[in-house]
Amino acid sequence: MKISDGMNYAPKGKPQPVVRPGEFVFSAVRLDHGHIYGMCNGLTEAGATLKYVWDPDEAKVAAFLRAFPQARAARSEEEALQDQETHLIAGAAVTSERCALGLRVIAAGKDYFTDKAPFTTMAQLKSAREAVKRTGRKYMVYYAERLHDEGSILAGELVQAGEIGRVISVTGFGPHRLGAAGRPKWFFEREKYGGILCDIGSHQLEQFLFYGGEEDAVVNSSRIANFAHPEYPELEDYGDMTLTGKKGTASYFRLDWFTPDGLRTWGDGRMFIQGTEGFVEIRKYVNLAAAEAGGGHVYLVNGQGEKYLNAVGVTGYPFFGQLILDCLNRTENAMTQAHAFKAAELCLIAQEKAVRIR
Repeated sequence: MKISDGMNYAPKGKPQPVVRPGEFVFSAVRLDHGHIYGMCNGLTEAGATLKYVWDPDEAKVAAFLRAFPQARAARSEEEALQDQETHLIAGAAVTSERCALGLRVIAAGKDYFTDKAPFTTMAQLKSAREAVKRTGRKYMVYYAERLHDEGSILAGELVQAGEIGRVISVTGFGPHRLGAAGRPKWFFEREKYGGILCDIGSHQLEQFLFYGGEEDAVVNSSRIANFAHPEYPELEDYGDMTLTGKKGTASYFRLDWFTPDGLRTWGDGRMFIQGTEGFVEIRKYVNLAAAEAGGGHVYLVNGQGEKYLNAVGVTGYPFFGQLILDCLNRTENAMTQAHAFKAAELCLIAQEKAVRIR
């Protein structure tokens, strides 16, 4: 796992299978973003059987097969989508093409698991909602900064246990290392990546809804900028936004592509959850200037005192097993469809409303 490179960050956990081999089969289609590796790690560790991989780029397929030798290369996208054994298709297409792939997957009678951001336009979101309502299929999203981070999972357990009372504010920081030389051309094309609030902002807004126990919110303000990358005129290297949840939860999020080379990981991701009786801070990927490597640092302060918890190896990644069982049982324990879509919707609204800082 490359902790210095966010695009290829693919956490590995302890296998926690919820099904026997062959009981839940999935395939990987479109490998445009490295998150596909994390998605497949999570599913296979939960017991899923990886059958096919397909991408028009044969070099990407070859690299994928080195990581997942149990898979075999499909002759076409259609072969993977029409396979009778396959329950779910996992995909990490170019962001603007993720919805079209999802609609093809759903039309083929499969559930869909896509990298974030799941949409770049409201029209795409509308079409996905209609397809899900019509077919009952799932359009799940890999919001990795919560689902594939043990510190975030442990923080959720603390919040849900009432350790900080009612959540009244969620504040998040999502800095990333740009690593421009290793990025594909589409990453710098606004129409294809959707904008910074749509893209990495999707992680933050999903967490806001989750930790705040919110089902909807109003975007109060949002800003975007290209402060330091004139060679990439369509890149937004900075963004921030404020929202108020329907139940009253306040929020502020800041996102950027300015992680300095001296940081050992791809970004100092932080989350602060303020409650009426205490607060939680998550230092997701690094504890600055500390000798120990890695993240998973959770700080809890409430009426009983101050507590430090290291979540690594404690919680595992339950989302993936829950998703598998949801697909088999047609339940919604991993994440509701309404939640996945609402997070995406709020990102699109924030992006559309954003004032450009000049």
